[in-house]
Formats: sequence, C-alpha cells, structure tokens
Amino acid sequence: MLEIKPDTKIHNLLEAYPELEDFLMGLNKKYKKLKNPILRKTVARVATLSQVAKIGGYHTLDLVNMLREEVGQKPLSRGDIEEPQESNDVPSWITNEPKLIIDANELLDSDKNPLAEVNKALKDLSDGEIILIKSDFLPSPLIDSFKEQGREVYSTKEDESNFLTYIKK
Repeated sequence: MLEIKPDTKIHNLLEAYPELEDFLMGLNKKYKKLKNPILRKTVARVATLSQVAKIGGYHTLDLVNMLREEVGQKPLSRGDIEEPQESNDVPSWITNEPKLIIDANELLDSDKNPLAEVNKALKDLSDGEIILIKSDFLPSPLIDSFKEQGREVYSTKEDESNFLTYIKK
C-alpha cells in the first residue's frame, strides 16, 4: 500500500485509500472543494499533502500523521520531514495596480480550473503586469505551479477567511 508522506499527491492518496475522502473533508470545510470534478481531475493530481496542509491551515506533519493514523500507519516525527521556510517580505512590485482580478471560488463554483484560467489570462498581459487571485483558501498548488514557471508570486491573508495571491508576468 501507499505510504502517506508530505509529498504524496491527493489523487494518489484517494486512489489508494478512498475511505480517506470523507475523513479529509471532515477535517476542514476548505477540503470539500475536492468534490469539484474539475479540481479533482486537475489540481488533485499535482497537489501534495504539504500543499493541502497549507490550504487547511495545518502543519504538514500534523495533517500527514492524522491521515497515517486513520489508515494504521505509524506517525512520522519532525526529523522525518523538512518544511521549507518562506519569506514574509512584501515585494515592491505589489504596489502596482493589478491588471486583472480573478475570483478562484467563482471559477471553481462554475466548474472551471483556476490554474488554466489564470494561465490564459497571463497570455494577454504585458511583462510586469499583475493578476490578483482572490480565494477563501491559500492556493498552494497554483502558487507552486507559477513559481515553477519562473513567475514572481506573492500571497497574503487578507482576513480570517480570504487570501490574495499576486502573480507577476
């Protein structure tokens, strides 16, 4: 069986342990978005448990160990995983006005893929222009995807239930 680790993809987790779907969704209302068929076919294939932990406000080790316990695997210790430190410095380019504002929740509610929609929108922007993504969750898989593309990305918590993610072309 699949060993549950921080780099385990959600898709692989739920394929190996379908019983974890209800458990996961019961942990945090934000995880209920996994019921969205578009999200399930796209983001769930690339999102790791480390990213999902950030979305739900958990430490990676805590989420991984809750899932491991649920399927009878021994817990991992802090020394078994490495959580990267992220800078909290606000980049100077954030002061520029966003060229476009996208609501990720609205896209998901209308069965659209936020990653694909933002990629399309970026094609129409000039270098240096910014897209602002609003969401009620930290879109970690989306952030990591844009960073892998070499884009500058900054995300911040606007209030208790909203995040603002800026992507610079």
